[in-house]
Parts: sequence; structure tokens; C-alpha cells
Amino acid sequence: MAKKLAVTIRLEMDVPDSWEVVRTADGVEILQLAPDQFMDLTFEPMVTRDVEGEWSNAVSDEFMDELLDMVESEDVTYDIQQLQ
Repeated sequence: MAKKLAVTIRLEMDVPDSWEVVRTADGVEILQLAPDQFMDLTFEPMVTRDVEGEWSNAVSDEFMDELLDMVESEDVTYDIQQLQ
């Protein structure tokens, strides 16, 4: 029997005034950090062999492909508000 896993991640950051939310040609929201620099904050697995040890995102392409095949949906929303 398979299990269903739901993960909720909420991240708040103080970012430079120059950062903006833009859309790709496919309509996906991403962050523009500079005229030629973009960032997408999205799901990235971190793994370790020792729960108290160092964590890394160094996984094989095969593992990453298998993991991404398990993802049914992902929702990333960006909201930038000017601080007063």
C-alpha cells in the first residue's frame, strides 16, 4: 500500500528592492534578481547518511528522476511587499 505525503514550506525573506516577480513564457512565476539573473525557489531534496551529520543536495540523476515522478503537484507563489 502506498502512502500520501503532503509537505508545506513557508519561507519569508528580506530581499533587495531590485528583486521582482516575473513570468516565464509558460506563465510560471520566478524571481528576477538582476537583468540577467533569475531564481526559482522550489522543491530540492537534501540527503544524508547520518541524521546528525552534514546534509547535501548531491543525489544521483536517477534518484532525482524517481523522486520527481512521485510529485503529483507543486504550488509556488511569490509575494513581494514593500517594507515601510
